[in-house]
Amino acid sequence: MSYVVLARKYRPRSFAQMVGQGHVVQALSNALTQGRLHHAYLFTGTRGIGKTTVSRILAKSLNCTGPDGSGGITAEPCGVCQACTEIDADRYLDYIEMDAASNGGKDEIKDLIERAAYKPGMGRFKVFMIDEAHQLSKDAFNALLKTLEEPPDYLKFVLATTDPEKVLPTVLSRCLQFNLRPMAPQTVREHLQRVLEAEGVPADAGALRLLGRAARGSMRDGLSLTDQAIAYGGGRLQEDVVRTMLGSVDRGHARRLVQALAAQDGAAVLAAVDALRGLGLSAAGTLEEMSTLLQQMAVQQAVPGALDAQDPDTEDARALADVMAADETQLLYSMVLHGREELGLMSDEYGALTMVLLRFLAFPAQGGEGRPRAAAPREPARAAPLRAPPPPAMTLPVVPLPVTRAAPARAAPASAAAPFVAAPPAPPWALETAAPAPAPAPAPAPEPEPEPARPAEAAVSVPAPSAPADAALGDRWYALVKPLCEDGTLGALTRELALQGGLVGIDGTAVPPVWRLRVERDTLRTPALRDKLAVVLADALGHAVQLELEPGVPEDTPARRDAAERQRRQAAAEAAIQSDPLVREMLAQFKTARIVPGSIKPL
Repeated sequence: MSYVVLARKYRPRSFAQMVGQGHVVQALSNALTQGRLHHAYLFTGTRGIGKTTVSRILAKSLNCTGPDGSGGITAEPCGVCQACTEIDADRYLDYIEMDAASNGGKDEIKDLIERAAYKPGMGRFKVFMIDEAHQLSKDAFNALLKTLEEPPDYLKFVLATTDPEKVLPTVLSRCLQFNLRPMAPQTVREHLQRVLEAEGVPADAGALRLLGRAARGSMRDGLSLTDQAIAYGGGRLQEDVVRTMLGSVDRGHARRLVQALAAQDGAAVLAAVDALRGLGLSAAGTLEEMSTLLQQMAVQQAVPGALDAQDPDTEDARALADVMAADETQLLYSMVLHGREELGLMSDEYGALTMVLLRFLAFPAQGGEGRPRAAAPREPARAAPLRAPPPPAMTLPVVPLPVTRAAPARAAPASAAAPFVAAPPAPPWALETAAPAPAPAPAPAPEPEPEPARPAEAAVSVPAPSAPADAALGDRWYALVKPLCEDGTLGALTRELALQGGLVGIDGTAVPPVWRLRVERDTLRTPALRDKLAVVLADALGHAVQLELEPGVPEDTPARRDAAERQRRQAAAEAAIQSDPLVREMLAQFKTARIVPGSIKPL
């Protein structure tokens, strides 16, 4: 007897044997049990997931007579009566399968309709199954419509397609539609294990994991690959043999590439690609393995502990989840996923792979250069007064002055009273959040006398992390990191850490000096980003620094200063437009004219 391939030998013969399609099995079983039968069914889904199999089981359920010949319609066909055995053997006269890919013309459908005029010769129902129904021509669909809508009582239609979008809406509306789902790799792996145990073929867990993933949701593909692996491995399935057969890339190569990219180490990336070239491993397989690893890393970052600790494939993902920030993981995943489409555009696939990977290293610099710089020339004019040493009055948490009064204080700092001299170094956002009390200038004049006694109090309160951010520290931090962000030295998340962090203290007695940054976002307070920023700061300062990141909401950050400056420029631009004589004249002349909100942008 000739060999029967596993996909045919282990094709399910009943609903109970179906794997991974419980929603379809339950719906059809209930309909058969209750006698609520539709005249036309449409099964959709990717290849090899059971569309034809479900059709055959449904035909057996409709025509089964039971072992003793007295059975009726049932959700559990006996498998031994004439209808069951002949449908399984594909020779039942009242069950007709037609492949629309090769018989999709109008003439074939007319012939099918003519056969529908005759009652079943053996069973209760005639069942016409049209596979790949989306390939029927438009004329064939139109010829089928009337019979499909009002078939004889003894006729049932079953249509199967991998592309329901190409089926005419008039056909879809006449069918009861079921969508068969792609199967999870674990479901495929478990079924393959049962099949191999029945066949007496030894297989290790690693080989089954590779086959389950390579099946891509198709049980038929999984069984076909298993047949191939048995032949390739000489009757035994081992992970290294199956990996070679599939051309899969070992997880270790993907891990090394992700580590090199996380460390911004271009030399290590090139060395890893050269190693792949030397081993002859597939560039597409490398990107696929990296995408799987990055997907697992993203799951671990979003929901720590969600990955299956018993699955060895997740060990690397759990270890690498902390070396790369969550948004960097998403960015690299997107680049790797779309990079597979570019491999065929270059004669050297490893060269294309190199470009896909180096794009991640170049992206932060491009992001830094692409940031708006229109406000850069104006920064010194705003920041210069802030660099003045803050007087003791700056220990007060809130300066009770509105923003509009800060300018006169800057104009005459020598003649202003001491409490008002403290106003210019205050961050604009502190002034905006403070209640704008009238605070007449002569009233606080007597207060400067007790101020000399405050330096000791200020010295005592400096180490307290809850104290408001020192403007001098804010000035120093802004002047240090802003140029680094604009010239591309800092990129991606490292730049965000510098912009969103507030400098709250410097311990110059330590070696190296300790700089304390207060950072609100948990995703920015990572050792990897801290170390990257420390290296860049050391180059800029000319000496090593040690960064300490503490949780909390900083009061003074470069990002807040930039936002305040943008708001100020926006308000000035809107005020200039509103007060422009020509604009006011036009508004007065045209009663329905108005200034569209949000249309005013500062130059």
